[in-house]
Amino acid sequence: MRRRRDFRELADEVAREIEAGALRGGERLPTQRAFARRRGIAVSTAIRVYGELARRGLVVGEVGRGTFVRAAAPHPGGAALTEGPPRPPGSQPPGLRSPDVRSPDVRSPGLRSPDVRSDVRSPGLPSPDVRSPDVRSDVRSPGLPSPDVRSPGSGPGPAMVNLELNYPLVEGQSALMARALGPLARADVLLEATRPAAPDGTAAAREAAATVLARSGWRPDAGRLLFAGNGRQAIAAALSSLVRPGGRVGVEEVTYPLVRAIAEQLGVRLVPIAVDEQGMLPDALAAAHRTASLAAVYVQPTLQNPLSVTAGAERRARLAAVIRDLGCRVVEDGTWGFLAEDAPAPLAALLPERVIFVDSLSKRVAPGLTLGMLAAPADHLDALARSLRSGGWAAGAFALEAAVRWVGDGTVETLVAAKRADVEVRHGIVRERLIGPGPGPGPGAGAGAGPGAGAGVKGRFRIDPRSYYCWWELPPPWRAETFVAAAAARGIAVTPGPAFAADGQRAGQAVRIGLASPPTEVLAWALDTLVDIAVGEAG
Repeated sequence: MRRRRDFRELADEVAREIEAGALRGGERLPTQRAFARRRGIAVSTAIRVYGELARRGLVVGEVGRGTFVRAAAPHPGGAALTEGPPRPPGSQPPGLRSPDVRSPDVRSPGLRSPDVRSDVRSPGLPSPDVRSPDVRSDVRSPGLPSPDVRSPGSGPGPAMVNLELNYPLVEGQSALMARALGPLARADVLLEATRPAAPDGTAAAREAAATVLARSGWRPDAGRLLFAGNGRQAIAAALSSLVRPGGRVGVEEVTYPLVRAIAEQLGVRLVPIAVDEQGMLPDALAAAHRTASLAAVYVQPTLQNPLSVTAGAERRARLAAVIRDLGCRVVEDGTWGFLAEDAPAPLAALLPERVIFVDSLSKRVAPGLTLGMLAAPADHLDALARSLRSGGWAAGAFALEAAVRWVGDGTVETLVAAKRADVEVRHGIVRERLIGPGPGPGPGAGAGAGPGAGAGVKGRFRIDPRSYYCWWELPPPWRAETFVAAAAARGIAVTPGPAFAADGQRAGQAVRIGLASPPTEVLAWALDTLVDIAVGEAG
C-alpha cells in the first residue's frame, strides 16, 4: 500500500528545487491538477502544497494566470549593516585576505562553496532570555591608555595595526558562510530560528558539536553536551558551576586574560601554577592544593594562550593522575586546539568523570556569530545547565542552526584546513621578519613538542609553528609597558605580558603578538617596525 505523503514534505521538495535553481524566478508551476497527477497525490493535497509554498513566500498565485515562482528580491543598494568598520579606500571587505605577502611554497587551499541542503528545520525551543555577560574583551594592563585602533588609513586620527585581537579570517570565508545561512532567512524559518534555546540545544546541534570537538581518538558523548553563546560564556558557566565565591582555582601562571575578568565577576581567587615548556607542572599543582584546597583547575593543554606550549602525552597522563588524587574538577580549554591536528588526546579523554571540556567556533569560523560548547561529566550536567540559565549564558537557536549547517555542509572543516595553511604562511613571516637568522623556534610539530625559543639581541621568542600568537621576552632594558607605549606611538597595538599573569606580576618583561588579524603585508610591516623599536630605541 502506497504511503500517503504529507503536503509539507512535498513542499520541501519543491522548495529545494527552487533553491537549487531547477525552478527559476518567474517560472510558472503546473496547474494543481497536473501537479497532483505527476506526483501521484490527490488534488486536495496539491492545493495544500501550493498554499504552503505561498505561505513560505516562495511562490505567488495570480488569478486567471496560474502560480509562479517568486523572483528573488534584489540586494538593496548601500551598506547592508547599519554601521560597519571603516576601511581604507580600495581595501578588501572583511573576510578576504590579501595574498601579496606569502611564502612561495605555502598557499591557502581554495575554498569551494559546498552544496547546502535546506532540509534542516528548527524546532521551537522555549528558554529564558539569553543575555551576554559583562565580560571585558580588553586585555591591556590597567593604567595604559587605550589606543585608537583602526585599520591603516581608515580615516582621520592615528591609524593602528591591532596585534592584540586575534581572530583568523581567510580568503573566501564570507561567501562560504553565507551559503549555509541563506535558508535561515526564509519567512517560515526565521522566527523559530531566532528564539532562545535550552542549554542542551537540539539533537542535531549536539551531534554537530560532538563532530567538532572530536580529536585524537576521543569523541564526546553527544548526550553530555551543552551550549553557551561563546567560549567566554562557556568558561564563565563552567567555573560558576564548580566554584563558590571565595573558592580557589588553579591556573597556569601566565594564562588567558579573560579568565581573570571572569574570576573577578564570580568572586573566586586564581592561584598561579608554575609552567614549563609543556605547560602546567603537575608537582606545582599538587603543592598548591596542599597549601589550600583548590575547588577547580583551569588549563589549556594544547597551544596554550599566550605561550603556545603543548603538553605531551606523558605530561597529560601525569597531570590527570595528580588531579584524580586531588579530587578536584577541571575546566579544559581547547579553543586553539583545532590548529594542532597531531596533539595528544585531551584530558577529557583521560578524566571524563572530572573534566568539563570547553571550546567554541569563534576561532574556527568567526567571532561575531559563534557558539560555545561544553562536554561535561554526566553527574554535573544539571548543575552546569542551571549555571548557563541563571547567568543568561545559553546559546540562541540561530547560532545552533548556523552551527549545524556549517558542520553538516563542510564549511567548518574547510575553514579549519584553510586556517592551518594560513598559520603556516604567517609563521613564515614571523621567522623572516621578527626572529631572523640564527637560533629560532624549533619544529614544534610532534605531539608534545613545545615551542622553540630563539634568543639574541632581539630577546627571546616562544612560538609554535601551529600557533597564531608569539610570546616575546624583550631584550634589556625594555619593560613591557614602555615597549607597548613605543609601539603604539608607531601605530601598532600589542599586549603587555602582565595582562596574562594570573596574579598580574609573573609575566616578566614580555609582550604577546597576535598574528591572525591583519592582512599579511600589514603584518610583515608591523613586525619590521617592532624589531626597529626593540633594537633601535632606548627602553
